[in-house]
Amino acid sequence: MRRSLFPFLAVMSLLAAACGGAAAPSAAPSAAATVAATAVPAAPKPDVIVGSTNFYEQVTLGEIFAQILEANGYKVTRKFNLGNREIVQPAVQSGQIDILAEYEATLVRFLDKNADPTTDKTQAQKVLQGLLDPKGLTALDPADATDQNGFAVTKDTATKFNLKKLSDVAAVAGQLVLGGPAECPQRPFCAVGLKDKYGIVFKDFKALDAGGPLTVAALEGKQIDVALIFTSDPSITAKGFVLLEDDKHLQLADNIVPVVRKELLAKDTTGGIKDLLNKVSAKLSQAELGDLNKQVSIDKKDGKDVAAAWLKKQGLIK
Repeated sequence: MRRSLFPFLAVMSLLAAACGGAAAPSAAPSAAATVAATAVPAAPKPDVIVGSTNFYEQVTLGEIFAQILEANGYKVTRKFNLGNREIVQPAVQSGQIDILAEYEATLVRFLDKNADPTTDKTQAQKVLQGLLDPKGLTALDPADATDQNGFAVTKDTATKFNLKKLSDVAAVAGQLVLGGPAECPQRPFCAVGLKDKYGIVFKDFKALDAGGPLTVAALEGKQIDVALIFTSDPSITAKGFVLLEDDKHLQLADNIVPVVRKELLAKDTTGGIKDLLNKVSAKLSQAELGDLNKQVSIDKKDGKDVAAAWLKKQGLIK
């Protein structure tokens, strides 16, 4: 009886629906429900490793990169103070780190000593990108801020030898000691360039750090006479050093640029990493860089705190 009743009830139900009976048709799914049913879950944000070379400006820039990414949901590992470019560049190329603050002209010459980077940051980026492509790396937007090699003396040395520009040094270099990073004697923007461009050959060279506290202390303490010191170094003003004019233009403008592994950018399907680091570059002026360096090296503030305060001041994090 129950089995034969089911077909009869089904037919009657269909007739009732056709005649406009009480049985209502199923409601069509809403647009929101359709989207919800078909939406693909967002891809997880990739983990990021931010690296730096071994001086305070690099560590501060690394903190800025790390903190803006962390504030936007990325898990960041810091690998700071790894050493000089000879150590850090292979690390980023091999994937031991993903992101690094670099300097356009210096990196161009490091990758190809015969390359000719210009003083225009946009053109320099194009030259740099051509060298980075085969290595699986990308140069993002360069900042206006630069940090390039400079050469400084004390006021006493400047007065004694009447030094205002690097050309003035050539005649007295045989009496002077140059101080700088250990790689300086082999670098085209350091001792090699001074000899080739200016004819400067010093009495001696003292290996110190890369424009850091050892170099500043040695210059102030008269252990050296001429120091390689970065042009954004706040100790130039704080210590009353004389930065010698690069009158023959040995140095090329080294705009700060984030260098990122292409593999990381490919994993970052939302494009957040590229957008966030480009926002940092857009805010990083020469004055801002100098102030960041002053806070860390002169005022002795913690680089993490300085980075966080700067990002908040620029409206890049809350």
